Amino acid sequence: MTTEIPTTPAPADDAGFEVMRADAVLTGRAMSSGQFLAGLIARGELETVGTPSKLPQDLFPGVDPVVVQEVWDRALAVGVNAGRAYWAPRLHPEELESVRGVLADAGFHAMGGAVGRSQRVVERARVHPGDGEIAREHG
Repeated sequence: MTTEIPTTPAPADDAGFEVMRADAVLTGRAMSSGQFLAGLIARGELETVGTPSKLPQDLFPGVDPVVVQEVWDRALAVGVNAGRAYWAPRLHPEELESVRGVLADAGFHAMGGAVGRSQRVVERARVHPGDGEIAREHG
């Protein structure tokens, strides 16, 4: 007895597929943006303390972690807002490479990796962002 394998796929629910596709694309964009921001935050941490040996002070031992998180969240919101108005990171991939190297050389591999991901995004951003997007139907 042989089992036949269908040669044509079963009809797909087009509306359901479009929702899944949009969900996947938008989730990917959100994740990429989050990774990019993580690299910029790691860069900012190093820049504000001056040297990797001082990074552990950003953990604020002895301070209520809830209070530290509240202050961190507020400072992050302010910094992102100011950064949008002031600094276009896509113009400075060389600086991000330098920061990545300093962090990685000091053993801060996760932070260096985050900055490296941001650097790669910055380098790709020199091309118009719409050039690589999936075409959208207008109608």
